[in-house]
Amino acid sequence: MTIKVNEETFTPRQQAMLTAALDLLVENGDGLTMTAVARRASCSKETLYKWFGDRDGLLMATVQWQAAKVRMPQVDQTGLNARALRQSIEQFARVLLTVITSEVSITLNRTAVTHTAQEKDRLGNIVLENSLLAICRRLKPILEAGRNARLLRFTSSEDAYRTFFGLVVRDVQIRLLLGDKALIQANVEANIEADVKTATDQFFALYGGKSQ
Repeated sequence: MTIKVNEETFTPRQQAMLTAALDLLVENGDGLTMTAVARRASCSKETLYKWFGDRDGLLMATVQWQAAKVRMPQVDQTGLNARALRQSIEQFARVLLTVITSEVSITLNRTAVTHTAQEKDRLGNIVLENSLLAICRRLKPILEAGRNARLLRFTSSEDAYRTFFGLVVRDVQIRLLLGDKALIQANVEANIEADVKTATDQFFALYGGKSQ
């Protein structure tokens, strides 16, 4: 049985344990053990089991914590204007691209894909539900507020989100997952601002309302 920990309320001690788990994943891939995490975080295995349930629970928490870094800026949805909406969407894109192209996220996704290929789909489901889908749920309310303010036009917020995600991420994530040496991390980081602006411009060209 695993324990789902709210990604918004990790304590500093829990964060230290999750940092240890993520560091070990980056260093050793799928060879993560509760013993190794306890040793790296200078805590007992009993504490890990108490807070996270088991290894799957710990993996779920690491995914939740990583995904929680993609946050929406605070926006007054009742008085939303075109400038605030664009700034909010740009900030979301900036953080999204930074997080999903990080070494930690690439390692988590590689591990999940490996599990799925071995018909061990637990981690794949954890990543899907607590990373991609959780991130989607954060942006949808802003997109819908933009539509309500007639700043955006779309029928389905799910479709609008998927389009935006594709414009922001493009082929960068899959190329990093496959180890494209021509696309080194420093190059991705150097071009984030330009990529964010281009993606946002393209999104508003497709979905901008009459007020844009």
